[in-house]
Amino acid sequence: MREISYEPRNVRETLVELKDSSELAVDLAYSAVRYDDADLADEVVELEARVNYLQYHSRIALMLAAKRAEEAERLVGLFQVASSAVRITEAAGDVARIVLEEDGVPAAFEHAFPDADERLVRATVGEESAFAGSRLRELELDLEEGVRLIAIRRDGEWSFSPEGDDRLQADDVIVGRGPRDGIESVYRRATGEAFPAPTEPPETTDDLERAADAVVELKDMAELAVGLAYGAARFDSDELAREVISLEEQSDARKADLETWVIETGGDWNADELRGLLHLAAASEAICDAAVDIAEVVLRDVELPPVFGAALEDSEEVIAAVTVVAESDLDGTTIADLEFEEGAGVVVLAIRRGDDNAWTFDPTGELVCAAGDSLLVRGPPVGVDHLRKLAGNGDGLE
Repeated sequence: MREISYEPRNVRETLVELKDSSELAVDLAYSAVRYDDADLADEVVELEARVNYLQYHSRIALMLAAKRAEEAERLVGLFQVASSAVRITEAAGDVARIVLEEDGVPAAFEHAFPDADERLVRATVGEESAFAGSRLRELELDLEEGVRLIAIRRDGEWSFSPEGDDRLQADDVIVGRGPRDGIESVYRRATGEAFPAPTEPPETTDDLERAADAVVELKDMAELAVGLAYGAARFDSDELAREVISLEEQSDARKADLETWVIETGGDWNADELRGLLHLAAASEAICDAAVDIAEVVLRDVELPPVFGAALEDSEEVIAAVTVVAESDLDGTTIADLEFEEGAGVVVLAIRRGDDNAWTFDPTGELVCAAGDSLLVRGPPVGVDHLRKLAGNGDGLE
């Protein structure tokens, strides 16, 4: 265990880094399992160590800020949110270790996943790469490749949501999100090497696809629960907080499905691989449970100091719920047209229709939005805010 010495840190910056680290860790961890990528898994472990360092400093800073009982009462919500961010990252670390410790999942498992529109790329900038010394604006990765850099690690320090004036250096570790063709090109340009080719898919079975469906839903629910929980705290939204509770309940059911599959499959699979699946289910549920702890801060009307809202305003992306109002601009619009129209990185993550309270994740672009639909969307605050207005949701997030 690394020794940690206290150094005064800005509380606002620490909270932002805790939030961003936890969200990136979840994203990286599931991608590591999905693509059996040890490099992505290693980054999660690095983030876990960083978050433990941040937790130590945030606790001391918050204790020093509470000189009286009423001040301590006002800060207890921040303690819970910071603690939940650490738990989320630690659970993501447990997901990543399924790859690193070679418990793994069934060899055919990753090929049972549906093709994703986007995936992550992790690359180390080579000394001979044109990336070294270039500003992000000059590279135009988002325009040329459709890839958006979401984080850069340099000398052990993470920079989240890098900006156009940021300059890359040799040995920087970059993490980006985009279409497969784009991430293959970015990886080649950054490292000078070809992106690792996918392995030939072995034969899958109906049982395997059933288990993969459960894992995909656990992943989607965990990622959404984290984003919605932070959104609920940021906007003091009971609506978003209740969605987190609902997702956690659905996650319980899918975890039970996966555990049942493991028990029923029994001797047909390697015991270590089946144990890996059980670890994955438990870690996914732990992520949702930690997100619920954040949501409960909102539902219990625990006051969060202004520094928390100000800290989350520094985040480049938010997740929000949007309800389509009859005869609004979104009523009758397809998902593809909606995302293209916004043109600001707004993505529809899930849609809920009818009274069954179940979310459909990664809806197809051809799906037409209808009055009464609930959408979960991710994107820049300005884009999401505009989308809520188009849906007829008052004046947006604020």
